[in-house]
Amino acid sequence: MRFGSMICWLGLISICFTSHADERLTRAQNMLYQQVSLIALVDQDEQFERYKTKLLKSQLSQTQLKQIEMQIADFWSQRNLPIRNGAVSQSADPFIRAMALEPQLDGYLHIQNRIRHLQWLAEQDWWQPISISKLIRPGMSDPAIPSIVKRLWLLGDSNSSAKSTNQLDPSTATSLKRFQRRHGLQPDAVIGPETIKWLNVTPKQRASMLANNYIERAEFMAQRSHRFLVINIPAFEMELFNNGRVELASRVIVGKPYRPTPLLSSAISNVVINPSWRVPKKILYNDLLPQVRKDGNYINERNFDVYDRDDNQVLRTAEQWSDLAKGPFPFRFVQRPGVNNTLGRYKFYFPNDHSVYLHDTVDPKLFQLSNRALSSGCIRVENVEGLANWMAANLVKDKQTWVDRHRDRKRTQWFALNSKLNVHLVYWTAWLDESNQAQFRNDIYQMNTKPNASPPVSAQINDL
Repeated sequence: MRFGSMICWLGLISICFTSHADERLTRAQNMLYQQVSLIALVDQDEQFERYKTKLLKSQLSQTQLKQIEMQIADFWSQRNLPIRNGAVSQSADPFIRAMALEPQLDGYLHIQNRIRHLQWLAEQDWWQPISISKLIRPGMSDPAIPSIVKRLWLLGDSNSSAKSTNQLDPSTATSLKRFQRRHGLQPDAVIGPETIKWLNVTPKQRASMLANNYIERAEFMAQRSHRFLVINIPAFEMELFNNGRVELASRVIVGKPYRPTPLLSSAISNVVINPSWRVPKKILYNDLLPQVRKDGNYINERNFDVYDRDDNQVLRTAEQWSDLAKGPFPFRFVQRPGVNNTLGRYKFYFPNDHSVYLHDTVDPKLFQLSNRALSSGCIRVENVEGLANWMAANLVKDKQTWVDRHRDRKRTQWFALNSKLNVHLVYWTAWLDESNQAQFRNDIYQMNTKPNASPPVSAQINDL
């Protein structure tokens, strides 16, 4: 009996160990599946799609798992992104190895959860295109409202999944405004082409946008210094990072689609109070000369000085300027500093090949628009006073002259800095905000055209 009992006891131990090992293997495969699901949205190699299928459908051997683990580790290594612990890659426990492979990135678990939810939505047959025949304003009724309410619920913008009427009532309007804010639209609860376009973006496309932008941003942040300025062009936003936190933020205006703000990295080397504006040739010929042809007084009214190719100032009557603007125009314009100067009170200069910089504006109401791709390439900063004051407190050498020059709006003064401030113009169209809400923005320059990127989405709307 004793010998038989011992055999039985040993058998139970063996079953327990086997069960425990199987459980850890299953948990390891689940963790690897989540990583591979994100990577497959970013990496163009189809092997990660094959890995997804293998991890989901069958229990893999240690050899098979280690092959997948090696490819995952290589993915993060190629992007110079850290993982939890590369030293445990030889551990016999697959669960420990899977945990060690997870990247050490801010917001990783949140982005993973969001992508997992979107991929689950993509597996359902719920994303049929929604179309409308006219603008739908609050209080109006339309047959598409129930479908729109369900779509808003699936995306987390509505607390209700069903609608008993076809009316765009106050609760639906509130949900629509939240959805519109998350997509960079005017939060007016009016359902038009842009709102419909974003409602029809599929979960698969959303997951792809989030994954690609998340990895791109993570790579960017991993290579930055402790203090830098970043302008996200599609978001029309500027952030000043100092020691890992955002110290100052502002809405910005960027270049129009046919005069795009370039993607670049440089460093602000000077701040200018009361800048003059040397008008670029493209702006002179495309924007200013048509105004001068209509009215030669435009030059004096806008405080422009005109110079020839030898830098001699040229004076003409309004009628003469109007006539000269109709033919070859071998002159350049410089706008004097002052309250009406196009660059406003401040200019932040950084060397680049595109003649762009950050500056103030004389037309601040434009910052209220949702689509702020309005400039000729330079970046206009809404919180320009905040940025200027931060620069003065932290980087400007001659602080007394800084104070003195603010009393005179017509005298230009360049200020040197104790150290340069790195500035980066980037292009991210999706991210999770501080509340872990997914934010999406229009691809205003149509730059996301690589094979793995999301295709453009057309608005489903008729007769508008």
